[in-house]
Amino acid sequence: MTIYVDHTHLGRHVTGLERITEELFSERALKPLDVIPVTSTGTLSMIATQTLGLPARLATTNALLLCPGFPPSPLLRPFAERVLPYIHDDFLISRSADLNIRAKLYMAAPFKTALAHYPRFLTNSRDTQRKIGAYTRSDAEITLYRPPVRNVFNLRSTGRDRRDVSATPLRVVALGTVEPRKNFVTAGHIVGALRRHGFPGATLDIVGRKGWGDDWTTLEQMPGVTLHGYQSSDNVTRLLDQADIFLCTSHDEGLGLPLLEAQYAGLPIVAPQAAVFQEVLGHSGIFIDMSNHGNAAAQIGAAIATPAWRHQYMAAADQNIGRWNALAASDRDTVIDLIAALTARAAQRRSAPKNKMVAR
Repeated sequence: MTIYVDHTHLGRHVTGLERITEELFSERALKPLDVIPVTSTGTLSMIATQTLGLPARLATTNALLLCPGFPPSPLLRPFAERVLPYIHDDFLISRSADLNIRAKLYMAAPFKTALAHYPRFLTNSRDTQRKIGAYTRSDAEITLYRPPVRNVFNLRSTGRDRRDVSATPLRVVALGTVEPRKNFVTAGHIVGALRRHGFPGATLDIVGRKGWGDDWTTLEQMPGVTLHGYQSSDNVTRLLDQADIFLCTSHDEGLGLPLLEAQYAGLPIVAPQAAVFQEVLGHSGIFIDMSNHGNAAAQIGAAIATPAWRHQYMAAADQNIGRWNALAASDRDTVIDLIAALTARAAQRRSAPKNKMVAR
C-alpha cells in the first residue's frame, strides 16, 4: 500500500516545522516503511498541492497520508481514516491573537476541523497530547512521536567547566523567530535586570529571522541586546559556544527542541515554569517566573552562584539528552508499528468486497 508524506513545506526557511519533518518523516527516518514524499516548488505550488493535490491522490488511490507540517486540507476530511496528522502544538487555537492574517485564514480553521473530526494523531510531547485532547473526539488516538535530539550544531562541552565561574560579562543566548509568541522582549527585560543587579555588561544574543509584529523594533532599542537574524549553522555554533546561559521566554511551545540541542554545549537552560519545559528538561533546567523580571534575574543569579555551576549543568545536560533520546527511540518503534497496522487494515478493507464476491 502506498504511504505518502507531505513534504510540500520543505525548502523554505528551516524552522522547527521543517526540522521535525526531516527528522521524523524522511524516507530514512521511516524505514523499513516504503514512503513517497510529496514535494512542491514555491509557495503557490505548496498551497495548490496541499489544498487540491493531496486530496486528489487519496480520492484516486487507497493510499495512507502522513501530514507532519501544515494542518490537513478541509478536502481531506472524507479520507480522515487514511490521514495521520502530526501535531506540533495547540498554538493555532490557544493563542489566536498572536497569529498573522495568513495563519488565521490558511491554518487555524483546517486545524480546528482536523482536531474535531480525525480519528488519530501523532504528537511531540505529553503536554501537547494533553492540550489537544480537549479539542479532539473522545475516541481519538493520540500517539507520542518525540523527536530524538541530535548535535545538529556540532557543539562540544569539553572545557566549559574550566571557564571563569564569574562569567564576566555574562553572555545569554536565545534562538527562534522574532515574533510575539517567542516573547523575546521579556528576555531583554530579564537581561536588563541582570545588568542592574550583579551582572553589569550582561548581553543577550538573539539568533533568528525577523517575523511578524513589533518585537524586533522594540528589541533594537534595548541595552545589551544584539539581533543576529538568521545565521548559518557555523555562526550558531560559535554563538552557543561563547554563551554562558541559554534563555527561553516563550509564552508556549509544543516541545522546544532548541533547548535540548543547546544542551550539547553543556549550557544551563533557563525556561518558564510551564509543563512542557519541565517535561523536556526534567531536573536539568532552571525554571523562572517570567511575570517579574527582577525575580527571574535573581533566580538565574542564584543558580550560577556556586563555584561548580558550570560542571553541574554540563553533567545535568548530558544526562537529560540521554533520557530524552531513550524516550524518542521507544516512540519511533511504536509509530512504525502503528503505520504498518494502518496500512494492513486498509489493505484488508480493500480486499474484503472481492472475498465476499468470490464466496457468493
